[in-house]
Amino acid sequence: MRGFAGLAAGLLLAGAVSAIAQSATAAGARPASAELATRPWEYGPFFQGGEGIDSIGDTWDYTLLSAGMRLGKVMTPPLLHGMIRGQFEYAGELMPYWEALTPPPHQQLVGGKEYAYGGGAYHGVSITPIILRWDFQPHGRFAPWLQGAGGLIYTTHKFPPDVLVVHGTPGGTDVWNFTPQFGVGFHYFVRPRQSINFSANAVHISSSSLGDHNPGVNASVQFQIGYTWWSRKY
Repeated sequence: MRGFAGLAAGLLLAGAVSAIAQSATAAGARPASAELATRPWEYGPFFQGGEGIDSIGDTWDYTLLSAGMRLGKVMTPPLLHGMIRGQFEYAGELMPYWEALTPPPHQQLVGGKEYAYGGGAYHGVSITPIILRWDFQPHGRFAPWLQGAGGLIYTTHKFPPDVLVVHGTPGGTDVWNFTPQFGVGFHYFVRPRQSINFSANAVHISSSSLGDHNPGVNASVQFQIGYTWWSRKY
């Protein structure tokens, strides 16, 4: 009996070790699925840059740059079915570095009249406290997603440049602007609990008429690259 019990215990132990090894191998082969299944937190730095359309001249003459940190939490287990199966995530971003490069001050012809236009470089900070992200079902090392978001920018001078007033004088636009946006992207897991992130974001910049005039940046396309650490702890 003791020999049989020992053999049974040995078989059970071998089975458990094999199951653990297979699970570890599967997690290594599918690090994205293994990580998102735990409903983790994600955090890390990013850099973002792109071009914006001038709402006055209707040309791509704004260069937008920013850098900061992101924090997010996967909130749900996998939901829905088929191609849209995925998980809901809530996130936010803080950008202590935000910069817009616009044309230097000059006279521009608008509607048959010349106006002072342009302001050079604008500096500020930005926060995006509402990021609603849908993480699609991962595949191997890839975890694609799409998101809608809303944020706020503060600049040291009224932005964007306004043809109705000379830069630096009262009136015109505002130092506060809102940033409704939509984006798509993906995580690529370089190792368990660490990923490189790429995304493309369409961002509208507008003061929502806080100033006397609200030309806005009708559209900007910005690309983001970042690095993320994943944590299962609060």
